[in-house]
Amino acid sequence: AYERMCRYFARKSNSVVVCVGYRLAPEHIYPAQYEDCLSAAVHFMKTAQDYGVDPSRIVICGDSSGGTATAAVAQGLVNRRDLPKLRAQILIYPLLQYVDFDLPSYQQNKGILFLSKERLLTLSLNYLNKDLSLMEAIFKGCHIPEDLQLKYQKWVSPDYIPQEFKKGAYKPRTKHPFSKELYTLVKPLSDTVLSPLLAEDSVIAQLPETFLLTCEFDVLRDDGLLYKKRLEDHGIKVTWCHLQEGFHGTIFLAPYGGVIAFRS
Repeated sequence: AYERMCRYFARKSNSVVVCVGYRLAPEHIYPAQYEDCLSAAVHFMKTAQDYGVDPSRIVICGDSSGGTATAAVAQGLVNRRDLPKLRAQILIYPLLQYVDFDLPSYQQNKGILFLSKERLLTLSLNYLNKDLSLMEAIFKGCHIPEDLQLKYQKWVSPDYIPQEFKKGAYKPRTKHPFSKELYTLVKPLSDTVLSPLLAEDSVIAQLPETFLLTCEFDVLRDDGLLYKKRLEDHGIKVTWCHLQEGFHGTIFLAPYGGVIAFRS
């Protein structure tokens, strides 16, 4: 599915592109995909010169849940002294947190065709091999203990979303009681591998230069905006591209521009 897109990137950027064929859910559940991406990145960084690649110019990139993996791999590499430093990370409408499903972008775009709010959590629960009946309680935030909610509010809050993105049907979140049973069942959702936005400041401060793409019509838009703020707060250079008429999946369709066209 991604070969055409990867060839397009390689051709347009005159770069070597390595596409990781990681194991897929539901046969291989979390964290198999992250482990495969990390292993592939480490292997390539150690052998880059065998492929005619300058080890100081390696960039990792992913879109959607691939953006999650990219952000998590970048974080997983910050303390590696046996590898060259990443030149940059490219995050294309990444999924970065499972704490707050009531951010403005989730409320405004919850029914968008390519990635509805419900579809996102359906895919994620399948990835964890968990029952879909847990969905409603997770949407309400019942899976996060109060002490962690207070901690995460420093990083995941509508207060940090610029006012221009709060137009329309945005309402502040309603509080719901915490469920310890639910928290135990879906604890990986707050791991930094699945929620890189929850990484400690000491990790964020060591991340490489970042290109971040967000789309207006995307539930994940605000994940990107919040990560942009965290990176910039720690002095990380961020190149931000926001597609005002973009939607989740825009980049995947880019190589088909001769067949279908859309303004973003």
